[in-house]
This record gives sequence, structure tokens and C-alpha cells, in this order.
Amino acid sequence: MNRAICPGTFDPVTSGHIDIIGRASALFDEVVVAVALNPEKGGGPLFTLEERVSFLKDAIPPFANVTIRPFDCLLIDLAEEMDAHIVIKGLRAVSDFEREFQMAQLNHRLDTRVETMFIMAVPEYTYLSSSAIKEIAALGGDVRGLVPDAVAEVLATRLKLAR
Repeated sequence: MNRAICPGTFDPVTSGHIDIIGRASALFDEVVVAVALNPEKGGGPLFTLEERVSFLKDAIPPFANVTIRPFDCLLIDLAEEMDAHIVIKGLRAVSDFEREFQMAQLNHRLDTRVETMFIMAVPEYTYLSSSAIKEIAALGGDVRGLVPDAVAEVLATRLKLAR
């Protein structure tokens, strides 16, 4: 079986994430979307791990070979546990490449059997990030079409209550 891992925080999942996952699912027998706990990133996630997993499960049904799995360990350890030798990372810009290249090199240093594959964002999603989505929603902007509908609804409610 040709299995790949597509890791991320997905706080929240965006249309860009879904596009990368869908394109990866066409290349591999199985894609494991690994949702990182990541409590330290950017002051902590807006959504709980359970919410992020749920949003992804709701957004992914068209891809029969994609599974969602939370994790709180080294990505290399998860890859070994899942018998996966490819890590899929989406790239939007050169700034993404610099960070992801460094992480790929560190992962390769930890386990030379694991390779990183970069998938370039399609032009309509090169500007899209979870951070930008949260900022737009916090200021009352409309994020429909940039995230799954369920995410847009929860963002509008949660961030309105926080104001």
C-alpha cells in the first residue's frame, strides 16, 4: 500500500487544505490527514482538536481513500506507526517553502525512509491561510467559500461572542 501523511493544525481547515488533500488522494492509495494537537502554535488553536477533526471529517467524504487522525507525537513516529513513507505538504509561497524545507530536512535527519513531497497551491488559494481566515471572521468579514460552510458558521458565532 502506498500511504502518505498530510499533517497540519487545520485551525480551521480551509478550501486550500481540502484542495491539497484531494489532489494527494489522487496520487496515493491512502492519505492520512494527521491533525496536530499543537497547543503552542500562535497562542494555541481557536478550535479544539475534536472540533478540527470533526470539521475535516465533514469536509472529506468525497475522498474514499482519506482518513483523519489526531496526533500528539513526532511526525516521524506517526509515519512509522502508520507505515507511511511520504509526508505531503502544501506550499503557497516562497515563505512556506523556507519553513517546510527546514522541517523536511529535520524529518529526513530523524528517519531517512520518510520523504517530503510538496504540492503547490492552485492560484485561487495561494493567499489563503487559517490565520487570515480567523482575522477576517473576527472583523466580521464573510469567509464562505474559503472554508467549509460548517466552519464559516461556527467562526461567525464564536468570534462574534469573543468581541
